[in-house]
Amino acid sequence: MMKTSRALTAVFLSLSHVPLLSIFLLLTRFSFVQSDANMIAQTCKQTPFYNLCVSSLNSDPSSSKADVRGLALIMVNKVKAKATISLHLINQLSQKSLGLKNPLSYCADNYDAILSADIPEALEALQKGDPKFAQDGVKDAANEANLCEAKFHGKSPLTKFNKVVHDTSAIAAPAIALIYIYTIIFFSSIMLV
Repeated sequence: MMKTSRALTAVFLSLSHVPLLSIFLLLTRFSFVQSDANMIAQTCKQTPFYNLCVSSLNSDPSSSKADVRGLALIMVNKVKAKATISLHLINQLSQKSLGLKNPLSYCADNYDAILSADIPEALEALQKGDPKFAQDGVKDAANEANLCEAKFHGKSPLTKFNKVVHDTSAIAAPAIALIYIYTIIFFSSIMLV
């Protein structure tokens, strides 16, 4: 019976059926990556900060035409912009607040790491199609912001800025994970053909 079942399966997937299956899978693939009115909402539902995600993505005009990878790139660039603002504030405070010199110096190093290592790693990995390393980069950025905040022992002048960098990074990580999931689905569907 098993041999008969395999033979029937082979016949069903003969060359006359493969083009139909290929077209179906190709259309399915486009439904995963084409941006539409729901792409931002669907992506943001996978993040811990839905409202921040939606407002961040909607603030970028290119998001309306972006696929999931494009949305992830937008979010990584949002992290970069927020970290740049934070580092600028840290440098300003360092000149004025001598009593906070040590924690501010520590935070400057953290934000320098975000801007010189974590974000470039994430952007390069996204462009090369390696979502795992991109996700690592934004997770590291979130961690750097948390470490900066902890250095002040509850008296941080950077709380709002650290939270925004952390939360924006926390949004980018699941968006990047969706790329990995869609890639697996796409390649799995190719294997069926």
